[in-house]
Amino acid sequence: MAKIQNDLNGWLIIDKPYDMGSTNVVSKLKWLLKPKKIGHAGTLDPLATGVLPIALGKATKTIPFVMDGKKTYRFIVKWGSQTSTDDAEGEITNRSDNRPTVAQIKAILPNFIGDIMQTPPAYSALKIDGVRAYELARKGNIPEMKPRPVHIDDLRIVPMDLSCCQTGDMYFQDDTLQQETMFEVDCGKGTYVRSLGREMGQMLGCFGHITMLRRIKCGPFLESDTILLANLEKNDYNTNALSIIPVDTALSDISVLAVNEVQMKRLMNGQTISCKEFDVELLKEFTPDTVIGLQFENHIMALAKIERGGIKPFRIL
Repeated sequence: MAKIQNDLNGWLIIDKPYDMGSTNVVSKLKWLLKPKKIGHAGTLDPLATGVLPIALGKATKTIPFVMDGKKTYRFIVKWGSQTSTDDAEGEITNRSDNRPTVAQIKAILPNFIGDIMQTPPAYSALKIDGVRAYELARKGNIPEMKPRPVHIDDLRIVPMDLSCCQTGDMYFQDDTLQQETMFEVDCGKGTYVRSLGREMGQMLGCFGHITMLRRIKCGPFLESDTILLANLEKNDYNTNALSIIPVDTALSDISVLAVNEVQMKRLMNGQTISCKEFDVELLKEFTPDTVIGLQFENHIMALAKIERGGIKPFRIL
């Protein structure tokens, strides 16, 4: 019997359940939807929830652009203890009776904004001499994790009850002692939120670890775009009836160049188009490293770069 495969193309944004790995979500959807191609953009820890973009079909070609995009996380740090995993699953390695005030927490936040050096968790998927760090840690060989550069746009306190007001500044008294604090962080690729909890606790002299982590934005995709995996499991979705987000939504932040029908056909055949066929002033905005979305009839058909005086496609969508 021939294997059933559905020609699904676009993005499905799953609200990843707690205690389920990102690859497990992909496996479940592969079984439910039977797409020709499937992948995810941006791994979430099993204990994290929230926005997990799933690429179907042609959307898999745009995964790197979502993974490189900005992300926003909401998380809770419990003060007074540090754990081996930097979250609630690990063993406590350090304790303190100290608790920070809101004013003390606010005072350290600028240290974690901008281009900073961050030490990843020992229990992470980073490879040490070809082996995942968490595999070494689970065997008792705790690896030495070297600091690496990451970029954080903003880190802010938010109220536990988000319905009561919009900003932490409106809600907290500066002298309030905190047992646990909720934050939101806007960050770039490679940032470990668990490391933020650990490093803030160390700087405050009270230790800390993450007890809740939720991604609320990943590239162009928002929490409001998500659907529950459990809702998919209740229905037969082996058809094209899904409400799928268009492929080129993942490319909303890249530069766009409109092409006509003749140019589009040439591009689809992998041909290079001379820069002379386009507005010279417009092309001045692009460098050889700029990824250009080639748009025809409001859809991005290919990705290209400027090379030797021409627009050369490197990926057909």
